[in-house]
Amino acid sequence: MYFPLFFDPTFIILIPALLLAIWAQIKVQGTFNQFSKVYSRKGVRAYEAARALLDRFGLSNVPIERISGSLTDHYDPRIKVLRLSESVYSSPSIAAIGVAAHEVGHAIQDANAYKPLKVRNAIVPVANLGTGLAFPLFFIGLLFRAPVLMDIGILFFVAVIIFHLVTLPVEFDASARALRYLTDTGLLAQDEVGGARAVLNAAALTYVAATVMAMAQLLRLLAFRNMVDRR
Repeated sequence: MYFPLFFDPTFIILIPALLLAIWAQIKVQGTFNQFSKVYSRKGVRAYEAARALLDRFGLSNVPIERISGSLTDHYDPRIKVLRLSESVYSSPSIAAIGVAAHEVGHAIQDANAYKPLKVRNAIVPVANLGTGLAFPLFFIGLLFRAPVLMDIGILFFVAVIIFHLVTLPVEFDASARALRYLTDTGLLAQDEVGGARAVLNAAALTYVAATVMAMAQLLRLLAFRNMVDRR
């Protein structure tokens, strides 16, 4: 009698978010692949660009590591390490340099105590807890007819929503910094910056899609919770 959670009419709430998520993934992969084939005229590699930018802003103590995978690039604020994926690290492409500069943007945010980044880092444990507990608590509450557990599950999921919302300005700002740094330093020519911008804009769309999906999930839980109350 509880299977309707998966197949009930409220599933339609997720459809626009699913379509946006699919389109965002296609967009980011397609744009990255397109500009991965366009090499910067200076021939600088992504890790070299990242190193130059880090050093320029007094972050010579931040190491750059190569990690496996594609587009798994990230800056780890806990141990102050910038990691570039195999598809980015040694590439001289406009796409790779743009991605590397974006991660440098996060490192500089961290060094400058950028408030949205501090807030995001602070709520990571709560968001992780919410990710792990929200749906199990909701399902258990549904199974045992315990509305309080369902409500607690929803509250945990709200923490996940907050994390997504805080992530957006952090990512947008890192991209804006990256494009500004690449322009100011001349690591990319003026006519090449547009390609990096296209890659970073496509990547930003994936964060927007993730936020929309999370909000759609919350709306679905609330809708289903309301249906349970009416029974």
